[in-house]
Amino acid sequence: MIKKLIVSTMVLLFCGCSFFETSNEMNQNVEELVSEGSAAFMDKDYETALKAYTNLKDWYPFSKYAILAELKIADSHFYLEEYDEAIMAYEEFEKMHPRNEAIPYIIYQIGLSWFKQLGTVDRDHTPALNSLAQFKRLLNQFPQSEYASKAKEYIEKCTAGIAGHELYVANFYMKTKKYAAALKRYEDIAATYPDSKEGREALAKIPECKALAEKEK
Repeated sequence: MIKKLIVSTMVLLFCGCSFFETSNEMNQNVEELVSEGSAAFMDKDYETALKAYTNLKDWYPFSKYAILAELKIADSHFYLEEYDEAIMAYEEFEKMHPRNEAIPYIIYQIGLSWFKQLGTVDRDHTPALNSLAQFKRLLNQFPQSEYASKAKEYIEKCTAGIAGHELYVANFYMKTKKYAAALKRYEDIAATYPDSKEGREALAKIPECKALAEKEK
Protein backbone atom coordinates (compact mmCIF):
# COMPACT_ATOMS: atom_id res chain seq x y z
CA MET A 1 0.00 0.00 0.00
CA ILE A 2 2.79 2.40 0.93
CA LYS A 3 4.71 1.48 -2.22
CA LYS A 4 1.67 2.23 -4.36
CA LEU A 5 1.23 5.55 -2.57
CA ILE A 6 4.84 6.53 -3.24
CA VAL A 7 4.55 5.61 -6.92
CA SER A 8 1.28 7.54 -7.24
CA THR A 9 2.83 10.59 -5.59
CA MET A 10 5.82 10.48 -7.96
CA VAL A 11 3.52 10.23 -10.97
CA LEU A 12 1.49 13.20 -9.76
CA LEU A 13 4.62 15.23 -9.12
CA PHE A 14 5.98 14.41 -12.57
CA CYS A 15 2.71 15.23 -14.28
CA GLY A 16 2.45 18.37 -12.21
CA CYS A 17 5.87 19.53 -13.31
CA SER A 18 5.02 18.84 -16.95
CA PHE A 19 1.76 20.74 -16.56
CA PHE A 20 3.44 23.79 -15.05
CA GLU A 21 6.20 23.75 -17.67
CA THR A 22 3.58 23.66 -20.45
CA SER A 23 1.58 26.37 -18.72
CA ASN A 24 4.65 28.56 -18.42
CA GLU A 25 5.43 28.07 -22.09
CA MET A 26 1.87 28.94 -23.03
CA ASN A 27 2.23 32.21 -21.13
CA GLN A 28 3.66 33.51 -24.40
CA ASN A 29 0.94 35.37 -26.22
CA VAL A 30 0.44 35.52 -29.96
CA GLU A 31 2.42 38.71 -30.45
CA GLU A 32 5.38 37.31 -28.50
CA LEU A 33 5.43 34.15 -30.59
CA VAL A 34 5.20 36.15 -33.82
CA SER A 35 8.04 38.38 -32.65
CA GLU A 36 10.17 35.41 -31.60
CA GLY A 37 9.52 33.54 -34.83
CA SER A 38 10.15 36.56 -37.05
CA ALA A 39 13.38 37.50 -35.29
CA ALA A 40 14.67 33.93 -35.45
CA PHE A 41 13.72 33.61 -39.12
CA MET A 42 15.51 36.86 -40.00
CA ASP A 43 18.59 35.59 -38.13
CA LYS A 44 18.36 32.34 -40.12
CA ASP A 45 17.77 30.42 -36.90
CA TYR A 46 15.16 28.29 -38.59
CA GLU A 47 14.89 25.69 -35.84
CA THR A 48 13.86 28.33 -33.31
CA ALA A 49 11.55 29.93 -35.86
CA LEU A 50 9.95 26.55 -36.57
CA LYS A 51 9.32 25.96 -32.89
CA ALA A 52 7.83 29.43 -32.33
CA TYR A 53 5.54 29.24 -35.34
CA THR A 54 4.50 25.68 -34.53
CA ASN A 55 3.56 26.76 -31.00
CA LEU A 56 1.61 29.68 -32.43
CA LYS A 57 -0.29 27.42 -34.77
CA ASP A 58 -1.01 24.82 -32.08
CA TRP A 59 -1.87 27.18 -29.22
CA TYR A 60 -3.70 29.89 -31.15
CA PRO A 61 -5.22 28.17 -34.22
CA PHE A 62 -7.86 30.88 -34.65
CA SER A 63 -5.46 33.79 -34.43
CA LYS A 64 -5.12 36.17 -37.36
CA TYR A 65 -1.46 35.11 -37.43
CA ALA A 66 -2.22 31.39 -37.79
CA ILE A 67 -1.98 31.50 -41.60
CA LEU A 68 1.36 33.30 -41.34
CA ALA A 69 2.54 30.58 -38.97
CA GLU A 70 1.54 27.84 -41.43
CA LEU A 71 3.50 29.52 -44.21
CA LYS A 72 6.57 30.14 -42.06
CA ILE A 73 6.54 26.54 -40.81
CA ALA A 74 6.81 25.39 -44.44
CA ASP A 75 9.53 27.95 -45.17
CA SER A 76 11.49 26.93 -42.08
CA HIS A 77 11.45 23.29 -43.19
CA PHE A 78 12.61 24.41 -46.64
CA TYR A 79 15.59 26.37 -45.33
CA LEU A 80 16.48 23.53 -42.99
CA GLU A 81 16.68 21.42 -46.16
CA GLU A 82 13.87 19.22 -44.88
CA TYR A 83 12.31 19.17 -48.31
CA ASP A 84 9.79 16.36 -47.81
CA GLU A 85 8.42 18.11 -44.73
CA ALA A 86 8.38 21.42 -46.61
CA ILE A 87 6.42 19.90 -49.50
CA MET A 88 3.83 18.46 -47.12
CA ALA A 89 3.49 21.79 -45.30
CA TYR A 90 3.16 23.79 -48.53
CA GLU A 91 0.62 21.34 -49.93
CA GLU A 92 -1.39 21.50 -46.71
CA PHE A 93 -1.35 25.30 -46.90
CA GLU A 94 -2.67 25.23 -50.47
CA LYS A 95 -5.34 22.70 -49.51
CA MET A 96 -6.53 24.80 -46.57
CA HIS A 97 -6.24 28.20 -48.29
CA PRO A 98 -6.69 27.64 -52.07
CA ARG A 99 -7.56 31.30 -52.75
CA ASN A 100 -4.81 32.86 -50.67
CA GLU A 101 -2.67 35.41 -52.48
CA ALA A 102 0.44 33.41 -51.55
CA ILE A 103 -0.58 30.40 -53.70
CA PRO A 104 1.75 31.28 -56.64
CA TYR A 105 4.62 31.39 -54.15
CA ILE A 106 3.46 28.12 -52.58
CA ILE A 107 3.44 26.31 -55.94
CA TYR A 108 6.85 27.77 -56.76
CA GLN A 109 8.26 26.56 -53.45
CA ILE A 110 6.83 23.06 -53.94
CA GLY A 111 8.55 22.92 -57.33
CA LEU A 112 11.78 24.22 -55.82
CA SER A 113 11.61 21.69 -52.97
CA TRP A 114 11.44 18.90 -55.52
CA PHE A 115 14.19 20.51 -57.61
CA LYS A 116 16.53 20.61 -54.60
CA GLN A 117 16.32 16.82 -54.48
CA LEU A 118 17.59 16.29 -58.01
CA GLY A 119 20.54 13.94 -58.29
CA THR A 120 22.90 13.02 -61.12
CA VAL A 121 21.64 11.65 -64.45
CA ASP A 122 22.05 8.06 -63.27
CA ARG A 123 19.68 8.58 -60.31
CA ASP A 124 15.91 8.35 -60.10
CA HIS A 125 14.45 11.31 -62.01
CA THR A 126 11.12 11.39 -60.15
CA PRO A 127 12.08 14.66 -58.39
CA ALA A 128 12.72 16.24 -61.78
CA LEU A 129 9.35 15.09 -63.10
CA ASN A 130 7.54 16.36 -60.00
CA SER A 131 9.41 19.64 -60.07
CA LEU A 132 8.63 20.11 -63.76
CA ALA A 133 4.93 19.44 -63.14
CA GLN A 134 4.77 22.10 -60.42
CA PHE A 135 6.55 24.79 -62.44
CA LYS A 136 4.30 24.08 -65.43
CA ARG A 137 1.27 24.30 -63.14
CA LEU A 138 2.49 27.67 -61.91
CA LEU A 139 2.79 28.99 -65.47
CA ASN A 140 -0.62 27.62 -66.45
CA GLN A 141 -2.47 28.98 -63.43
CA PHE A 142 -0.54 32.17 -62.76
CA PRO A 143 1.26 33.23 -65.97
CA GLN A 144 1.51 36.84 -64.75
CA SER A 145 3.00 35.89 -61.39
CA GLU A 146 6.31 37.36 -60.32
CA TYR A 147 7.57 33.76 -60.12
CA ALA A 148 6.70 32.93 -63.73
CA SER A 149 10.07 33.89 -65.22
CA LYS A 150 11.92 31.87 -62.59
CA ALA A 151 9.61 28.94 -63.25
CA LYS A 152 10.55 29.03 -66.93
CA GLU A 153 14.23 28.79 -66.04
CA TYR A 154 13.62 25.79 -63.82
CA ILE A 155 11.47 24.14 -66.48
CA GLU A 156 14.48 24.26 -68.81
CA LYS A 157 16.74 22.80 -66.11
CA CYS A 158 14.26 20.05 -65.26
CA THR A 159 13.77 19.19 -68.91
CA ALA A 160 17.53 18.97 -69.43
CA GLY A 161 17.82 16.73 -66.38
CA ILE A 162 15.07 14.39 -67.56
CA ALA A 163 16.51 14.24 -71.07
CA GLY A 164 19.95 13.56 -69.61
CA HIS A 165 18.59 10.69 -67.56
CA GLU A 166 16.80 9.19 -70.56
CA LEU A 167 19.98 9.44 -72.62
CA TYR A 168 21.97 7.79 -69.84
CA VAL A 169 19.52 4.86 -69.84
CA ALA A 170 19.60 4.62 -73.65
CA ASN A 171 23.40 4.57 -73.67
CA PHE A 172 23.38 1.89 -70.97
CA TYR A 173 21.12 -0.28 -73.12
CA MET A 174 23.37 0.32 -76.10
CA LYS A 175 26.44 -0.61 -74.09
CA THR A 176 24.84 -3.82 -72.82
CA LYS A 177 23.73 -4.70 -76.37
CA LYS A 178 20.00 -4.33 -75.73
CA TYR A 179 19.63 -2.56 -79.03
CA ALA A 180 15.84 -2.67 -79.39
CA ALA A 181 15.37 -1.04 -75.99
CA ALA A 182 18.11 1.49 -76.74
CA LEU A 183 16.55 2.36 -80.11
CA LYS A 184 13.17 3.06 -78.56
CA ARG A 185 14.79 5.35 -75.98
CA TYR A 186 16.82 7.22 -78.61
CA GLU A 187 13.76 7.73 -80.79
CA ASP A 188 11.71 8.98 -77.86
CA ILE A 189 14.44 11.41 -76.80
CA ALA A 190 14.85 12.75 -80.33
CA ALA A 191 11.09 13.25 -80.66
CA THR A 192 10.51 14.72 -77.21
CA TYR A 193 13.60 16.94 -76.90
CA PRO A 194 14.53 17.76 -80.52
CA ASP A 195 16.18 21.09 -79.72
CA SER A 196 18.32 19.85 -76.84
CA LYS A 197 21.87 18.53 -77.05
CA GLU A 198 20.53 15.23 -75.68
CA GLY A 199 17.98 15.13 -78.50
CA ARG A 200 20.64 15.77 -81.12
CA GLU A 201 22.94 13.14 -79.62
CA ALA A 202 20.11 10.60 -79.58
CA LEU A 203 19.24 11.40 -83.20
CA ALA A 204 22.84 10.83 -84.24
CA LYS A 205 22.90 7.38 -82.61
CA ILE A 206 19.65 6.12 -84.11
CA PRO A 207 21.08 4.85 -87.45
CA GLU A 208 23.80 2.76 -85.80
CA CYS A 209 21.43 1.46 -83.14
CA LYS A 210 18.78 0.62 -85.73
CA ALA A 211 21.28 -1.36 -87.78
CA LEU A 212 22.39 -3.33 -84.73
CA ALA A 213 18.79 -3.95 -83.72
CA GLU A 214 18.04 -5.34 -87.17
CA LYS A 215 20.91 -7.81 -86.82
CA GLU A 216 19.39 -9.07 -83.57
CA LYS A 217 16.21 -10.19 -85.31
